[in-house]
Amino acid sequence: MKISSIHIYSHDGQRRDVNFEIDGLNVITGRSSTGKSALSDIIEYCMGRSEFNVAEGVIRDKVSWFAVIYQFEDVQVLVAKPAPPRGGDSCRMAMTRTGEFVAPPEYAELIANTDDIAVTSLLSRQLGIPENRTEVAEQHTRVSYEASIKHSYYYLFQKQGLVTSKDQLFYRQSEAFQPQAIKDTLPILLGASTNERYELQTKLRTAQRDLRAHAKLLDQSKQVIGNSRNMAVGLLAEAKTVGILPADHDAGEIEEILVALRMAAQWVPAAMQPQAEDKAPKLELELAKLRKDRREIKSKIEAGQNFERRASGFEREAVEQIDRLASIKALPKNTATGEWQWPFAEKNLGMDTPIAKALISELKSLEVEMQTVLGQRPHLQDYLAEETQRLRDTNQLITEREAELAAVIAANTLLAQAQKQSDAAKYVVGRVSLFLEGYVPDNSLKQQQAEHRRKELRVKELEKALAGIDVDDRLASILNSISAQMGVYNKRFKSEFCNLPARLDLKRLTVVFDRPERQVPMSKTGGAENHLAYHLSALLALHWYCAESKSPMPRFLMIDQPTQVYFPSEEVYKAVDGSVETTEQSDADMDSVRKLFNLLYKFAVEDVPGFQIIVTEHANLRDDWFQNSLVEEPWSKPPALVPEDWPLKSPAGQ
Repeated sequence: MKISSIHIYSHDGQRRDVNFEIDGLNVITGRSSTGKSALSDIIEYCMGRSEFNVAEGVIRDKVSWFAVIYQFEDVQVLVAKPAPPRGGDSCRMAMTRTGEFVAPPEYAELIANTDDIAVTSLLSRQLGIPENRTEVAEQHTRVSYEASIKHSYYYLFQKQGLVTSKDQLFYRQSEAFQPQAIKDTLPILLGASTNERYELQTKLRTAQRDLRAHAKLLDQSKQVIGNSRNMAVGLLAEAKTVGILPADHDAGEIEEILVALRMAAQWVPAAMQPQAEDKAPKLELELAKLRKDRREIKSKIEAGQNFERRASGFEREAVEQIDRLASIKALPKNTATGEWQWPFAEKNLGMDTPIAKALISELKSLEVEMQTVLGQRPHLQDYLAEETQRLRDTNQLITEREAELAAVIAANTLLAQAQKQSDAAKYVVGRVSLFLEGYVPDNSLKQQQAEHRRKELRVKELEKALAGIDVDDRLASILNSISAQMGVYNKRFKSEFCNLPARLDLKRLTVVFDRPERQVPMSKTGGAENHLAYHLSALLALHWYCAESKSPMPRFLMIDQPTQVYFPSEEVYKAVDGSVETTEQSDADMDSVRKLFNLLYKFAVEDVPGFQIIVTEHANLRDDWFQNSLVEEPWSKPPALVPEDWPLKSPAGQ
C-alpha cells in the first residue's frame, strides 16, 4: 500500500491534485505555512481515522473535501472524506471507490457512502492483514481486539519534532493507551503471530468452550443419577396428590417408579365445559339499583308520614282554636247574610270594631284550612299505602337477587377450584417430563464420560500444537533481525553509538545500545542529529524486515522536516524557502543534509526497491537525483497546497 495522490476540493468545486511517484523518494519542499506538514494529517484522516488533526487556518477555512488514492499491488482504492461539519474536530462519514485505476472524482460526485469502520476494514483487507486477535493474559483487565491498518500508523508517520525526539520513537507513543496498543499489535503486523497460530487459538477457544459446557452436563448427569430415586419418589407422591395417579398406586423399584411417571407424563386434562357467562357482575349491578330504589321509597314514605303527623297536629290545634271561637257563631249579626239578628239588642252593638273584624276573619280562615286538611287526608293515605307496597315488592326482589348471587358465587368458586387443581396437575406433569428427559441411565453416563475424555484430549492436542508456535521466540528472532539491520543504517549515519550493538526494545518502545558495562537507552543519549539517526535507523530497519518477510505493513514512510537538525537554528531553517540558493546560503551542514537524503533515496531504490518515502522539507539540493525526486516546484506561497484564490467557507455552511 502506497500513496498515489492527494486531492483537496474548494467550497465552490475546484480541485487541487498532488501526485506522487509510488516508488522511490518523493520530496515536497518550500516555505513555512504552505501546507506541507498537513499532508500526513490528510492521509491519516483518509485512512479511517475520525479525528481531524489539520491545524486551524487556510486549509480548514477553504477546503470542503479531502481524498487520497491508495495504490495496492493490483488495485487502487480512493477514500474521500468531507471536512468535519461546523468546524468540528472529527468526522466518520466517507466515500470509497475501488478499481484497477481510479480517477479522482469531480466535486459533484462527492457523496458519503460509507464510514470509517468500513474504510478501516477495506484497507486492512486489501493490505492482507490476516484475521487476528491480540493476546491478553487472563489476569489483565483490558480486552482482546483485532489489529487493523489503524495500528500501522505508528510506523508510517514521523511528524515534525517527533523525528528528533529522544523520548518517543513512534508516532502517538505519548498518547494514553497507545504504547500498549503498539506492544499488542506489532507482533501481528510483523508476522510473529501467524495465521496458523490464530486458527489454532480459535480452535482451542472453541474446544475449551465445548469442554466446559460438557463438563457441566456431566456434573448434572452425575447429580441426577445420585438423586434420581429420591426425585422420582417425590414426583410420584406429587402425581398422587394432584390426582394424576390413583392414591393407592404402589411402586417400589426405580424401574416401576419410572413406568408410573411415564404414565403420569401422558396425563391430559379433562375437557372443561364451556363456562356460561358470569352473571355475578350483572346481579351485583341489579342489586345495587334495587337497594337504591329501596332507599328512595323509604325516603318517600318517611316524608309522607311526616306530612301526615304535621297535618294531624294542625288539625288538633285548629279544632281547639275553633272551639275557643265558637261563641262567635252566636254573634247578633248573621255571618252569611250580614243582617242583624238580635231583636233584643241594639243594632251593630260594636261589631264593626277592628277586633271584632279580626276575630271573624280568623274564624273563616280556620274553617277553610280545616276543610282542606280533611279533604287531603284520603289522598295521603292512598299514597302511603302504595309506596309501602312498593317497598315490600322491592325487598322481595332484593332477597331473591341476593340468593341468586350467592349461588353464582358458589358455582364460580367450584369452577376456580377445579381449574386450580387442573393447573397443579399440569405443573406436576411438566416436572415429571423434565425429570424423565434429564434422567440418565448408567450406560448413558458412561458414554458421556467417554465423550468428555475425548474432548479433554482434543484440548490437550491443540495446546501442544499451539505451544509449538512460540510467539515470544519468533518475535525475539524478528526483533534481532530488525536490530541487526538497524545497526547497518546507524553506521551509515555515523551516529555517536554507531559502533555499539543496537536493538529495538519493544517493552520500552525505544532504541537501546548495549555497552559492555551497561545499557544505554535513546533517552540517555544526546544530540538531535543522533536522535534523528536512531529514529530513521529503527523505522527503516522495521520496514526493511516487513518488505523482506512480506508482512502486511504499508510500503511508505512520511517524514516531516528531518534536516532541521543540520541548520544553525530553527529561525535559519524556517527562512529557507525551498530554493537551492537559500538552502546553500543558510550555513547548514550540507554534507549531512545530502547524506540523509541520499540514504533515504538509496533505501527506496536499492535496499527495498519499490518502497515509497515522502519527505516534506525546507531544504533543496542541486543534485539531479534530488531534483528528480521533487513532487512539484517548491511551494513558495504561491504555489502551496491550497490555492490563494479559493473562497472561504460561507457563514451559512458553518
